[in-house]
Amino acid sequence: MGLRPLDVTPTRPEHVLLVVEVVSAGSETRDRVVKVEQYAKAGIPFYWRIERTATGLPLVYTCLLDPAADRYRDGDVFTGVIKAAAPFPVEVDLGAP
Repeated sequence: MGLRPLDVTPTRPEHVLLVVEVVSAGSETRDRVVKVEQYAKAGIPFYWRIERTATGLPLVYTCLLDPAADRYRDGDVFTGVIKAAAPFPVEVDLGAP
C-alpha cells in the first residue's frame, strides 16, 4: 500500500503523526515557540523544524512529544543527511539539488 493524501477534511490533530515546519525570515518566533507549543498541546507525536545555516544548508531539528508534559523533547539534529527511524524510516540528502 502506497502513501496517499488524507481523505479527511478538515485534518484533525489526531490524524497527524508528524509536522514539519520550515522557518523563514519573520517566522522564527512563531515557528520555534508558538506553533511548537500548539502542536504539543494538540498531541501531535513528532515535530521537525528546518532552518537554514549560515552556509545556506538546511539544519533539521527533530522532537518527540512527551505526552505527560504536553511538550516536546529534543531529538536528533541533522545536517547533510537525515537518517531517521521514527516516525518512519527515512533518509534524505539535504545537500542534493
